Amino acid sequence: MDHKDLDVWKQAMKLTAMAYDLANQLPAQENFILKSQFLRSAISVPSNIAEGSGRDSDKELLRFLAISLGSLAEVETQYLIAVDQNYFKNSITFEEQIMNTRKLLFGFRNYIKRKSSNQ
Repeated sequence: MDHKDLDVWKQAMKLTAMAYDLANQLPAQENFILKSQFLRSAISVPSNIAEGSGRDSDKELLRFLAISLGSLAEVETQYLIAVDQNYFKNSITFEEQIMNTRKLLFGFRNYIKRKSSNQ
């Protein structure tokens, strides 16, 4: 399966683009701390979906989807830290994109689990 055809990957890419836009609002003193970690986590979400999709088995795909979910939780936490530090205001759009991406990740994971158990 080509990861670029997956809705979950497309939405994770959208989340990453939005994270870049938000990261540009962070102050310079956060360039090597929060900004770097925030972007690394955001990049990890679609990257792990892509890597898992390129693997040989559903078991490996499920492992990489779990990593993507972990990275998504990191992105959300770092976003909330930035909001708490008043680096930027709450972005309902970004929060909605996090929730949408999470729903799609869980849905794709559950689909792969069901598919694997029926084989």
